[in-house]
Amino acid sequence: MSTPSSPVAENLETSMDRSLERDELFHLLQNGRRRGVLRYIHDNADESVFEMRDIAEQVAAWENGKSVAQLTSDERQRVYIALYQGHLPKLDEAGIVEYDQSRGRVEPTPLAGRVERYLTVESATDDSTPERRDDLSTPVWYYGGATLVSTALLATVALGVAPALVAGSLATIVTGLFVAITLGVKYRLLS
Repeated sequence: MSTPSSPVAENLETSMDRSLERDELFHLLQNGRRRGVLRYIHDNADESVFEMRDIAEQVAAWENGKSVAQLTSDERQRVYIALYQGHLPKLDEAGIVEYDQSRGRVEPTPLAGRVERYLTVESATDDSTPERRDDLSTPVWYYGGATLVSTALLATVALGVAPALVAGSLATIVTGLFVAITLGVKYRLLS
């Protein structure tokens, strides 16, 4: 079979190569620890060479929702071993970093810059980032406040302190309170 020589065929081959590269990139970014390595490199872009130990500690801290100082030895070691044996060699093989396993050093390549846009999208929607957790804890405060108000209303009715108007429409007040909060939280999370 002859090789295609038309400009259309050449463009098709080029676009297939690009999509294959993109597929490989998405496969690499499929793993959270590899994304963590690249995020660490991106966050510390002023450095040119990184110690693997520092990367492993920060990735472990992100995974466990702790500061580096709060990590246990086991938490550090689990991530260190996985990065040492699998993730960093895979990123090195793909040409995204240069990994010197014997010295424990990682150096980003120019290709690492291409990955940055995918990391920005990931970190903006990743539930493991602290910023996202703060956003999700806000509804807990709203619902906690509504529960406190509802409990106070119920207690005043049970003790006979509440006026008859409140006692008769307690269910409507509580339901309305929770509906208003639910709609507010839904709106806040969608915007």
